[in-house]
Amino acid sequence: MDGARPVRRLALVAAGSAVSAYGITLAIGAGFGGGTLAVLWQGVARTFGLTLGQASFAVAALMIAFSLAYDKRQIGLGTVLYQVVYGLLVDAFSGVHGYVGHPFADAALMAAGIVLFAAGTGLYASTDTGRGSYEAVTFSLSEKNGWPVGRVRVVSDAAVVALGVLLGGELGLCTVCMMLASGPVIQRSARLARRWLLGCRD
Repeated sequence: MDGARPVRRLALVAAGSAVSAYGITLAIGAGFGGGTLAVLWQGVARTFGLTLGQASFAVAALMIAFSLAYDKRQIGLGTVLYQVVYGLLVDAFSGVHGYVGHPFADAALMAAGIVLFAAGTGLYASTDTGRGSYEAVTFSLSEKNGWPVGRVRVVSDAAVVALGVLLGGELGLCTVCMMLASGPVIQRSARLARRWLLGCRD
């Protein structure tokens, strides 16, 4: 871990969780549908009468349980810390955003939310303290079965969105934009965090 102290890494997990939670709620609230996993959260929330944060936590708990049973190497302390902080702050941030009511202005806020969500996820990912719940499922299936991780993620995304829509989640522009844009931002922010905040060399 290049000498970086565990406390610093866990602090970055918490910070990344906060940034991600703010970003995802900003993006969803703009009214262009939900992000890939957020479509499922919306469906679960509406079906079972939960808040978005509670639905996020419930879905993550199931994914973590699956990963622990299937390939526990994917789970670490950061996995749990991220989800607890993230779930709490999704509810806290859901009602604080203001929107202009103009499609282009709100689309810009959605885009900003997607960037913040991905940047926060990259900050968390840089700590190497365990995969996120959804990533843990993806890599568990990939590594245990020898399936390409990209193909597993595409199938997983499609299944998650389809189930979310069936339960009442909203598919829209945000869903597509998040699928296309999140990866590069996560990769870049994780690299920068490792270099400048953790003192690691790529």
